Amino acid sequence: MKPIEECRARARRLKLMIFDVDGVLTDGSLYFTDAGSEIKVFYARDGHGLRMLQAEGVTLAIITGRNAACVAWRMKNLGIEYVYQGIENKLAALHELLARLGVDASEAGFMGDDVIDLQAMAACGFSATPSDGCEINRQRADYIARFPGGRGAAREVCEFILAAQGKLDEAMTRHLPFLPMMAGK
Repeated sequence: MKPIEECRARARRLKLMIFDVDGVLTDGSLYFTDAGSEIKVFYARDGHGLRMLQAEGVTLAIITGRNAACVAWRMKNLGIEYVYQGIENKLAALHELLARLGVDASEAGFMGDDVIDLQAMAACGFSATPSDGCEINRQRADYIARFPGGRGAAREVCEFILAAQGKLDEAMTRHLPFLPMMAGK
């Protein structure tokens, strides 16, 4: 992990944040029904972190090696438009996405947990990995989350980016009007 001030400087520039799915937005476990359908467990707080980041102007994208209908459904639910599934070469998908959006690689971030993510992580201006990411990912990431994949790592990274951009308080404040009603319980 790089010095925290360098990480903040890198996160401050982000216009685009890309996430892997298995091992980042999920715990990496693969569940299959008897009919062969794939099931994934997503953590609601990670999803809310993604929504907060998006609401504050950072474009979100998914680049994942697997292809699952439940991923398409979850990303649609979260309002994430750029979803690349079944991708063997994540670096090529990253370059395609950057060109499509007109974003420089220095303004993009990638959060991945395994070796298949390393090239895309290295090509971006900011990279992150969950606490349980592969050792090589932890050695090379700009930021290592304290939480594991699928259990708060993505939320932590979203909040880190928002804080670096000076937008975390604003993102959290959107929910504060409800607090006085809760205090009377």
